[in-house]
Amino acid sequence: MVAFRLSGGNVPDAGEGRLLLETIGRREYTVTLLMDRAYEAERTRIRARELGFNPVVPVKRKGVHPWEYDMELYKRRNELERFFRRLKGFRGICTHYDKLERMFSAFIYLACICISFRCVNTP
Repeated sequence: MVAFRLSGGNVPDAGEGRLLLETIGRREYTVTLLMDRAYEAERTRIRARELGFNPVVPVKRKGVHPWEYDMELYKRRNELERFFRRLKGFRGICTHYDKLERMFSAFIYLACICISFRCVNTP
């Protein structure tokens, strides 16, 4: 499943992440959710659990109340970072060339398909 939300560059990530979880909806079975530290807020983790996700996110460096998470599984987040690097290899996405949201979204879907089929060489 591919889902994303477009937002302005001045919008904080955590709120948009919660809205994305709501868009995806409840899972019938537990799904691992690899999250960046930007999404580590208690509200986000609780909502993710309510929707059937298992959030894997470390505490921020100055976190007061640490929790346990699967460090080995979190290391796989690197794969997501590499995917976004490939996605940004598409000039139209990197420069946000299309001004219409639906055209930009369509190009993101097309780029995701190309990356998943490895039909393009991206840096």
